[in-house]
Amino acid sequence: MERETQFIGQSAAFQDAVDRASQAATLDRPVLVIGERGTGKELIAERLHRLSARWDRPYVIMNCAAMPETLIESELFGHEAGAFTGATKTRAGRFEEADGGTLFLDELATMSMGAQERLLRAVEYGEVTRVGSSRPIRVDVRIVAATNEHLPALVEDNRFRADLLDRLSFEVITLPPLRAREGDIEVLATYFGQRMAAVLGWEEWPGFGPRALAAMEGHDWPGNVRELRNVIERAIYRWADPERPVDALSFDPFASPWQPVVRNATAKPAAAAAASEGAPTAPEPQSGPVSDLRAAVDAYEKQILADTMARCRFNQKVAAEALGLSYDQIRHALKKHGLNQ
Repeated sequence: MERETQFIGQSAAFQDAVDRASQAATLDRPVLVIGERGTGKELIAERLHRLSARWDRPYVIMNCAAMPETLIESELFGHEAGAFTGATKTRAGRFEEADGGTLFLDELATMSMGAQERLLRAVEYGEVTRVGSSRPIRVDVRIVAATNEHLPALVEDNRFRADLLDRLSFEVITLPPLRAREGDIEVLATYFGQRMAAVLGWEEWPGFGPRALAAMEGHDWPGNVRELRNVIERAIYRWADPERPVDALSFDPFASPWQPVVRNATAKPAAAAAASEGAPTAPEPQSGPVSDLRAAVDAYEKQILADTMARCRFNQKVAAEALGLSYDQIRHALKKHGLNQ
């Protein structure tokens, strides 16, 4: 399917990030784009280029994580013939390719300290030197970089150069995760669903059933929009009746009664922990004599509700399912104990 370039979403958190990118695009300064996987960092980077004065110049993408440490400097800055084994001819690097335009450095935090040092010089002086050469080359490149890491913490751990971070963080745009984009899950799901239905030749889009909608809202979406798209497209193509609302989702494509058994004994505790992660854990009951049974029971129930809501990120549907309650029952219980703020 073609590259997704549209911004779909109406939540204030998402629109604020897009607006900040649009504002920053007009300034010829470095920008850092921060966000979890699948939040759309590449789309924001492309927007920064397309809305800038460099829009008609090269837009070069480099995924730092995909490059071995021994080759990343050659990829960034180029090399001369004979600079190392296998360098049979001179090659321009990504900086030279992006001259006059924008260089997008994805997965910036994976770059080695040595490469960071050379990148710092390129950003600070606008010059690069090919591997195997001593002659600097002037380049005019705007840097946009992305990562899912908290770079100031990496600086504290001596895994990222503080001076490089200073030069790249003129503007920092942090993209909200899907779970924080209120109202956007159904909007995005409908968009992806309609597109997939058209691919499959459905005459009309039947929409989603209540069970599917509740499952969407209750899921944590660790893979964000990318994961949502996969889940929705998989559900559409597996749905047998295109005239009925789609009401079944499969979040884990690997789920199967015949999936391979993990033989490593050290993996068993981790698997068991993962299986019980969503189960509510009751707090320790009050020790010592109880003078007021009803008050003690109410306090115990309130603590269980509070702990479960926190664990379920305050999603009432998910908390109700974890406690074996209906949606109305948990709403009543939360109201009773003053936890529905």
